[in-house]
Amino acid sequence: MPRRITRRRWLAATSAAAAALAIPAIHTRAAAPAAEILEIRSIYPDPSYYTGWPTLCRRANGQLIVTASGGREAHVCPFGRVEMITSDDDGKTWSWPRTLLDGPIDDRDSGVLETAKGTLLVTTFTSLAYEPVLAKANQEKKWDFGKLAEWNAVNSRLPAEARKKELGVWAIRSTDGGVTWSQRFPTLVNSPHGPIQLSDGRLLYAGKDLWGKDERVGVCESTDDGQSWQWLADIAPRDGDKHTEYHELHAVETADKRIVVQIRNHNPTNDRETLQCESSDGGKSWSTPKSIGVWGLPSHLLKLRDGRLVMSYGHRRAAFGNQARVSTDHGRTWSEPIIISGDGVTGDLGYPSTVELADGTLLSVWYEVVKGARLATLRQARWRLS
Repeated sequence: MPRRITRRRWLAATSAAAAALAIPAIHTRAAAPAAEILEIRSIYPDPSYYTGWPTLCRRANGQLIVTASGGREAHVCPFGRVEMITSDDDGKTWSWPRTLLDGPIDDRDSGVLETAKGTLLVTTFTSLAYEPVLAKANQEKKWDFGKLAEWNAVNSRLPAEARKKELGVWAIRSTDGGVTWSQRFPTLVNSPHGPIQLSDGRLLYAGKDLWGKDERVGVCESTDDGQSWQWLADIAPRDGDKHTEYHELHAVETADKRIVVQIRNHNPTNDRETLQCESSDGGKSWSTPKSIGVWGLPSHLLKLRDGRLVMSYGHRRAAFGNQARVSTDHGRTWSEPIIISGDGVTGDLGYPSTVELADGTLLSVWYEVVKGARLATLRQARWRLS
C-alpha cells in the first residue's frame, strides 16, 4: 500500500504470513443491518495541504468538531500540526481550519473529546518518522532543490538531541468551548481517537506508550477531567503475540457497564485484523485479546442511544474504503460489514470516526486521497441504520 512503510515504521509487522496456530475468535455471524448512505463528500476547505487521521466529536450543544493532522506535504513529512474545524449545522458546512498545536517536529493523529463538564480534550503524538526519508533524500539528491531545502530547514529548527526530546504523547484542554487552549501536557499513552468518558465520571484512555522503553499497551485513567493521568492496567497479549505489535486502541462503555477495547494487530496471527478484549471491573483487569474476524484498521467505537454498538474502520484493500459493523449484544458479536464508502483509489485512507446526530442519522469522517488528487483530504458520510 502506498507509503505504508514510511507511514508507521514502528507499526510494520516483520512477517506477512499468518501463523498456523488457531486462536479462538469472536465470529461475525449476524447479517449486516439495512443501511442507507445519504451523502458522501469532501469537507476540508483547504485542499492545498495533506490532511489526515481525523477524529469527529459531537458536543452537548450539537456542535461538531473535527481535529486532524494538517498543514502537511505528505503522509510522512516534518510539517504536521494539529488543526480543528467546526460545524454548527450537522456537517452541512464547516469552518476554515484553525491551528491548535504546531510543535517543532511532526504532530500527528488527533483525537477529540468533550467531557461531561464541557471541557474539550484534544490528543496527539509527535514523530520523527520523516528523518530516515530526509536522510535518504540528502544522500541521493534526487529531490527538487526547493523541497529539500524546506525539509532541511524545518528539521534544523532544533538540534538532533533536542528533536528526540520532543517525542511524546500529548493533550491540550479548553474550558471555554475551544476559544482558548492550554499548553500541551503529556499523557501516558496515545491512540488516534483519544480517550472516552465512563459513566462513573472517569476518563479512560486505551492506548500505547509509543516512545517508552517497553512500549506498554493498556489503559490509563483521569479523575480530574483530563488534567492528569494515572496508569490503570496493562492489556496482556495472547500467547505467541508480541505486545509491541498491538497498536491504535479505542474503547467504549457498553449499556451493560462493560468496557470493550479494540486493537490494531500486527502480529503474524490475524495480521491487520482487529482484536478485542473486555473489562467488567471498570478497566482494572482485561480479558485476553481475541480476533473478531474483521480485516481492517483501526477501529472507532460508538454506543448509540438505543444501546447498539457501531465500530467503523478503514478497509485498505479492494474495495478501498471504510466499513462499519453493528453489535446488538454489547460487543459480544458483530454483524457483517456495512460499506460506508468503497470507491477509494489507494490504501492511503481511513481512520473513520462516527457520531450520532440528533435525528438518529450517523455521520462518519475519515481521510482519503481521492481520485485525481495528489494530497489527502477529509471526507464525510451521512448515513442511516434501520
